[in-house]
Amino acid sequence: MTHKLTDGGRVLQVGTLARVEGEGAMRIAFEGGDVADVHLRIYEPPRFYEAFLRGRAHTEPPDITARICGICPVAYQTSACWAIEDACGVVVPEEVRLMRRLLYCGEWIESHALHVFLLHAPDFLGYDGAIEMATDHPDVVELGLRLKKAGNALMELVGGRSVHPVNVRVGGFYRFPAAAELRAFRPELERALADALTAVSVVSGFEFPEFEQPYEYVSLRAETGYPIEVGSVVTSAGTAFPVSEFAERIEERHVPHSNALHARLVGGDAPYAVGPLARYSLNSDRLSAVAREAARDAGLGDTCRNPFRSIVVRAVELVEACHEALRIIDGWTDGTAPSVEVPPRAGEGYGASEAPRGTLFHRYVLDAAGIIRDAQIVPPTSQNQASVEADLRAMAATWSDLDDHALQHRCEHAIRNYDPCISCATHFLDLTVERS
Repeated sequence: MTHKLTDGGRVLQVGTLARVEGEGAMRIAFEGGDVADVHLRIYEPPRFYEAFLRGRAHTEPPDITARICGICPVAYQTSACWAIEDACGVVVPEEVRLMRRLLYCGEWIESHALHVFLLHAPDFLGYDGAIEMATDHPDVVELGLRLKKAGNALMELVGGRSVHPVNVRVGGFYRFPAAAELRAFRPELERALADALTAVSVVSGFEFPEFEQPYEYVSLRAETGYPIEVGSVVTSAGTAFPVSEFAERIEERHVPHSNALHARLVGGDAPYAVGPLARYSLNSDRLSAVAREAARDAGLGDTCRNPFRSIVVRAVELVEACHEALRIIDGWTDGTAPSVEVPPRAGEGYGASEAPRGTLFHRYVLDAAGIIRDAQIVPPTSQNQASVEADLRAMAATWSDLDDHALQHRCEHAIRNYDPCISCATHFLDLTVERS
């Protein structure tokens, strides 16, 4: 709004910026050298996607929910498709699942490359951002850009475009790329796989603070292969349940300091974590041979509980996504219909997939005409927010003797370990430190 001043001037005030990925602030309060309070505050306005999905046709969620994120739209499309198809009692052919997995590989490649090289690596190499880092480490930035370009190109080939793909529909795709188109793309994926292996070597050489998280890990686990586009839910506590039970197992609740909901496992007070560390720790045995070897060479064991090493796990997942995309392309043949019909019916359906940042759940309730009566979307950020705050509390206690500037850098780095969203992963987090 604009305020006129008595001297003839005016002040333009923008309380909340629209059309941004999201903004975060952090408040740490110390009392007598101890950490009294920690808040990660996500203060972007509610976007009401679940509300305006109500009343829409059952065919619309893939296109609508893709707009939630410009970096991982395929995650929202995939989870939405599974949930709607579940509600309508439709099982898609294996070819549709494979093409969804191939499209998802493109998203993993572009998203992980963006985070690893442009958002997270500057923390380890001591730069304010990728632009500053490029002066001294142009090869590192160029490596990331090549990988991101390859991921975007794969998304465009399968999805029609790299941002908010237009080729995805409930029941499958509007068209499958021809086998010849996929084979023509193979050389770019081979180069991407070589770059991904280099990425593992680069980031595994960074220095990592000694810190391990005790939280319960949650991820999908598929019948075969590393979890990407589908699976049932498993936890590090030994629990396993189908995606259809997520609404009974996971509860979301408001906290006063954040517009993002916090998620907890029902019956537990401790935070849980989703994302690369959870996926890897619960599924490292499902990695391809080339990715397992890269993980071993990087010094990773069967599990990883140091959130600062998440950058290494993401690089290993880059290897896995490139290798998996090549495997699908090599086995692809023409002649299969790209979709099946999904007639509307009354019902409730559930879907989940592994977004680059962690497990993404969708639930829809349809009436007999296929009109959405209720919708629930549980993104990785809401599931990880409590564990991020717990990390910050532990780290702030360890680093309480640092000056405010150094403490801010360490805490920003800790948040970027989770890559919760673009705004939280950039370098302008507002930190308030209170000491008494």
